[in-house]
Amino acid sequence: MSEHKYAIIGAGPSGLSAARALQRAGIDFDGYEASRGVGGLWDIDNPRSTMYESAHLISSRTTTEFAEYPMDSTADYPSHKELIRYFRDFADHFRLTERFVFDTKVTAVEKTDDGWMLRTAGLDGESERRYAGVILANGTLAEPNIPDFRGEFTGELLHTSQYKSASQLTDKRVLVIGAGNSGCDIAVDAVHHAASVDMSVRRGYYFVPRYLFGKPSDTLNQGKPLPAKIKQLVDTRVLKAFTGDPVHFGFPKPDYKLYESHPIVNTLILNHLGQGDLHIKADIERFDGQTVHFRDGSSGEYDMILLATGYTLDYPFVAREDLNWTGWSPKLFLNVFPPSFNGLYVMGMIEASGIGWQGRYEQAALIAEYLRAVEEHPERAAAFRARVITQAWPDLTGGYNYLGLERMSYYVNKDAYRGAVRVAAESLRSDITEAPRRGIGPALSRLPRPSKKRTPA
Repeated sequence: MSEHKYAIIGAGPSGLSAARALQRAGIDFDGYEASRGVGGLWDIDNPRSTMYESAHLISSRTTTEFAEYPMDSTADYPSHKELIRYFRDFADHFRLTERFVFDTKVTAVEKTDDGWMLRTAGLDGESERRYAGVILANGTLAEPNIPDFRGEFTGELLHTSQYKSASQLTDKRVLVIGAGNSGCDIAVDAVHHAASVDMSVRRGYYFVPRYLFGKPSDTLNQGKPLPAKIKQLVDTRVLKAFTGDPVHFGFPKPDYKLYESHPIVNTLILNHLGQGDLHIKADIERFDGQTVHFRDGSSGEYDMILLATGYTLDYPFVAREDLNWTGWSPKLFLNVFPPSFNGLYVMGMIEASGIGWQGRYEQAALIAEYLRAVEEHPERAAAFRARVITQAWPDLTGGYNYLGLERMSYYVNKDAYRGAVRVAAESLRSDITEAPRRGIGPALSRLPRPSKKRTPA
């Protein structure tokens, strides 16, 4: 057995969360990162990064930052340049950087009799090492989802993961397929550089402005979540008052309610539609050379197509059965624990509006709490496993009826999720004789107040 009991794969926000949580719990670990340093996709020079020059946070700084290490920034929505500095500073401040091996790709994670064999390929060649457990934190936004289309497009066809700079769009007739947050950002870039810009969509969207009543929109009503139906009703009316009806700008009418899919935090796209700088097109029927035929019978000529079609989960170094993969994604307790409790743990397989890196850190702290219980209170860890196997899992939807899409298969409501994580962590700190009477554990009355001072390492 390795002297280091656990391995963390990935040094992006989720990997750093795991590293900090294990460090605070006194649990030894090694970290592995395929790129040159920490930051994950926020490092635009990372070969696997999906970042682009105009990218900024779509959630506000104060709802996104780590509670114990606030960002040294006055921007409400910092750019990727500020964020990569933040992650590097965070890692250096807590002496996490030195715990990772960089330029080292994990090629396989295989079960052994007493743990897991982790195989890597790095600058010094291939190597292998045993661990009691492995935390997978390699991210959810790196493997492009490339749909199949009828016909062939003979112009330039790119996924948004390959987009870096608006200079790629200069003087080109551009079609963006899909209208996610990245797709809308890039469409706005294209307005200022391309010869023409169209956007093909197959469903309607809700658009949330970055500011409401002079404040970042996601800072309103913090800590006081409304019931889903009431929040949908109130916020739908507020959005119509501030942004109007997207149908008037050419978008289809959404066939779902607000927050049942991730909203678009970009109202500049509506401004440019109103100015005639770009146009909405129907879903794709087929390609024919540089001609694109749409389902409403119209067509257009394009030099470049950008696929804003999202990403697919990818854990290529682990057998799917080891992650209890069901359908589009692994089926894990709290999106973290395989029900077999085989020593694999998944970090960051959560998408939620407003959950931030603090929400991911709380996820990591739960893993650390479980690992500490395994070592110091095995009866608590055993009771936790038994409850996960025998009891119904908590509802993480918060009462929202999420769309049945691949990218929504691991979507959670931030308040429901963080509450369930807190309850699970408390159960691991509770005496085993009390746990059955209290279910999975008592809900904590409130989160600790975030410190405005940076905690020393």
